[in-house]
Amino acid sequence: MEISTPIITTLSLLLFSLLQFPFSLSTSAKNFPTHHYLTTIRPEHGRVENSTSASTASSSSSSKNAVRYEKRYFTQHLDHFNFEPQGFASFQQKFLVNDRHWGGASAPIFVYAGNEGRIEWFAENTGFMWERAPEFRALLVFIEHRYYGESLPYGSKDVAYNKSLVGYLTTTQALADYAALILDLKNNLSSQSSPVVLFGGSYGGMLAAWFRLKYPHVAIGALASSAPILQFDGLCSPYSFYDIVTRDFKSESEKLL
Repeated sequence: MEISTPIITTLSLLLFSLLQFPFSLSTSAKNFPTHHYLTTIRPEHGRVENSTSASTASSSSSSKNAVRYEKRYFTQHLDHFNFEPQGFASFQQKFLVNDRHWGGASAPIFVYAGNEGRIEWFAENTGFMWERAPEFRALLVFIEHRYYGESLPYGSKDVAYNKSLVGYLTTTQALADYAALILDLKNNLSSQSSPVVLFGGSYGGMLAAWFRLKYPHVAIGALASSAPILQFDGLCSPYSFYDIVTRDFKSESEKLL
């Protein structure tokens, strides 16, 4: 997936405008009412484990989009909101870190909200974009979505997707995962003042937007690419996506229809 120069420029301008006023934005965010889910998150979250491997190229060294990152794991609770015995189980959530251009404490942290798939794939296809923007001096973090890749409760897809456990695969649980991990990571790095911006595409874009709404004290902004935000509020036709796809096919050949 190649990202064009105009898109990179647009994203850069958006991030630049967000990061010009991190302290005023962070201060005003404290005045937002805390989402009720946050108040019920249990405090005893696990710590970030040491990286299990050396910094590894996310794709072959010959690829122009190769991004280097460090693989880490975070001990995550299965259930953030209830106190049933089963919910106290934990699992290892994988995330990737690229600190090549990071400016240290108080420098921004860009977090990719992982969606349905291995986080390495998303790092390979989006991480190189930020590699081309060292002026942000940002720490890049790619968090794998629960129930995908290696981030499987009980370590097995067969067990995790059992009907008694698959109910923990929800957006609210996933967003709480991200909040717990980000706050713990900032604490470990002594970078509590670092502004956090989430980004993602499609479902990941919706997660980034929802995270900003639900946890405004954690993230100062979000970039949602190819995310149907307007459809969730009924602000556009539910058929708009299919209309656009149909026009694309029709512009090439009506025989395809």
